[in-house]
Amino acid sequence: MEVRTRAPGKIILAGEHSVVHGSAAIAASIDLYTHVLFRLPPPSENHGSVELELKDMGLVFSWPSKILEEAFNSLDTLPSTPQSCSPAHLRLITSLVEEKNIPEAKIWLSSGVSAFLYLYTSIHGYKPATVAVTSELPLGSGLGSSASFCVSLAAALLALTSEVSVDDGNSQWLTLTESNLELLNKWAFEGEKIIHGKPSGIDNTVSTFGKVIMFKSGELTQMKSTMPLRMLITNSKVARNTKALVAGVSERAVRHPSAMYTVFTAVDFISKELANAIEAPAADDISITRREEMIEELMEMNQGLLQCMGVSHASIENVLRVTAKYKLTSKLTGAGGGGCVLTLLPTLLSNNIMEKVVADLESCGFQCLKVEVGGKGLEIYFG
Repeated sequence: MEVRTRAPGKIILAGEHSVVHGSAAIAASIDLYTHVLFRLPPPSENHGSVELELKDMGLVFSWPSKILEEAFNSLDTLPSTPQSCSPAHLRLITSLVEEKNIPEAKIWLSSGVSAFLYLYTSIHGYKPATVAVTSELPLGSGLGSSASFCVSLAAALLALTSEVSVDDGNSQWLTLTESNLELLNKWAFEGEKIIHGKPSGIDNTVSTFGKVIMFKSGELTQMKSTMPLRMLITNSKVARNTKALVAGVSERAVRHPSAMYTVFTAVDFISKELANAIEAPAADDISITRREEMIEELMEMNQGLLQCMGVSHASIENVLRVTAKYKLTSKLTGAGGGGCVLTLLPTLLSNNIMEKVVADLESCGFQCLKVEVGGKGLEIYFG
């Protein structure tokens, strides 16, 4: 038995950082995916191990099923429903991962491998199986790669249980029912907590359900986008410290409470106006162009306010200068301090201009990814 799943990455269209201070934020799925192949071998091919293959990195981790069973027998019980990994459970998982001697240059993988072991043993116990993972998302760039991994993994594991019901008679990519997606999202969130500690839940929710989501004060609202947006994502390849950037904004708010309150309030209005623009009907080229122009203005204002918060970076400003040369609008997405930059690609933008923009950005050493925004969430394929 085998199943394939894919879950999209995400971008923040508006409201990053301000969302921590009570403002609304808008997040959306993008058509770059993490793919998982999950295979339960027949008895004749049983290799007696749980195997995780990270194909993009050429790494394979394997644990004999008997070793896992012996290790986890010391626990009172394994969770059968989504719940936080207990400290005792996490210590056991950490010791099993440390035995694999992950290369120092890839030590950040440890938390992802730990999330895998938690989700696998919680959902499938110790059954021998192979899980292979590939991804189109650059890692650590703020595009939700870890959430995409947890969502696609949890979906693959759940698909071969009685917990979810899927019509596997269809040869096409399938979606799950709303209640199944809710269950999947809860499991994925537990995986995210192992990786990030205290995630907001935005990334895994966008990856699970897709489309566009508004987030404010812990409440998530799915939006109805009338047409997909096209974006160019420019990866600056500059690593950033998200915790330090978030702390820096908070410290600035303490030093300048009135000024920063005004900044956060302005971002809240921008997010709400952007939501209205995304949901507004666009029946013809003129109305589509007007809507895109409104979105460009809101992106430009949001970027200016992010600069006020102190989270821009020389690499981000470089992307802004290059795209402005072609009369295109850009803003950082995510934590800032490097990472990725969004550029709206208007419907009427010519391929010739598009190619010139990409060439200019790539000549600066950046990576460019053309995406559609607000599309499908998690999908499953049997066979």
